[in-house]
Parts: sequence; structure tokens; C-alpha cells
Amino acid sequence: MAQQANQIYERLEERAIAESNELNRRVAQCRLCRRGDFIPTVGSGHPFADIVLVKRAPCYLEVTEGVAFYGRSGSAVLKSVEKLGLDPLLIYGTNLVKCAGVDEREGEANCPHFFLEELHIAQPKLLVIMGESVLEVLNRNLVPGQKVLIWSPGEIQEFSHFCSALVTPDIDEALDDRRAKVAFWRAFRAVGDWFQDEPPY
Repeated sequence: MAQQANQIYERLEERAIAESNELNRRVAQCRLCRRGDFIPTVGSGHPFADIVLVKRAPCYLEVTEGVAFYGRSGSAVLKSVEKLGLDPLLIYGTNLVKCAGVDEREGEANCPHFFLEELHIAQPKLLVIMGESVLEVLNRNLVPGQKVLIWSPGEIQEFSHFCSALVTPDIDEALDDRRAKVAFWRAFRAVGDWFQDEPPY
């Protein structure tokens, strides 16, 4: 029985990796926005993760590498995850707007469908939405089965029948301000409580 379950998981994992690679190829080639020479950022982490993190847009190091959560925000999240005793392999991180320097309205109009595809591929148990602006855009782009979320940092909400959600302050804005950093951590540590309550099967 355990062997059969492992085989099923491996097949699902292989499919998620293949679908994620195809999505990343399309993201890299996207020209819907006037993005100049900036390359789009693709998601980082396991594409079949239990927890998906989404923040608004890439910062400098993410742009140079083309990978979401590369640099300071990724290091901050990794430290937070380790403090909560979670395996980083459980987590996938991405940006809602894939390119830096694009018009805000263009990015918010053209990028969310990529993020919704990432959610479909990962099939996470928990979605962590970092920032009120991300929440607003997500609420405008819901698909059937997904529920409108409210701005209530640190509170676990129902996003769909299969996925919970947590909103936190913007991780990028929390890097250089102590009060913002404390506010982010107070909200984000609910991930640990959620994980402890998850059934081990």
C-alpha cells in the first residue's frame, strides 16, 4: 500500500515538474507588457509544494537572476521557515507580477493568469499572500471554487475546499523596518500553527 502511494506521488510530482517547466518557458517568452530588457521572474522551490508564497513583484536580485525570492526576501523567508521547524522543500515562492519596471496596470492585468496556473500545478494546501495589494489583485482574478479573502494578517482563511490561505504584510517592505518586520513575523508564524494541525496523511 505504501509503495503504491509512493508511486502515485512520484507520478504527480513528475507531472508537476514538467508542467512547471513549460509554464516557466512561456513566462520567459511573454511580451504582453512593455518590459524593456528586464527578464521575467519564474517561481522557485518545489512545484508540487504544500505551501505557496506569493508577493507582488521582483526586486533587484530577483530580476538579475530571473528567480522569485532570490536574495534578501528569500533569505528572510528561509530563516522564518527554519525557525518554525518546517522543511523548505515544502515551499514554492513566486511573484504575482513577473517583471520589474512594467506599468502597474499592465502587470496586474497580464500576470495573474500565470500565477493561477502555478496554483493549479502545485495544488497547495496553504497559500500565503504577502501584501494587501497582492490580495486585492488576487480577489479580482478568482476562478470558480476560490473564495474572496479579507485583509486579516495572521488568520487562516478558507480559500477553496482544498486550500487554506494566510495573508501577511509585504515581505519586501519588512526587510528594512523593525516594526514592519515584527508585523510580518507575527502574521507569518501562523504557518507553523497551521502545519502542526495538518493531519499526517
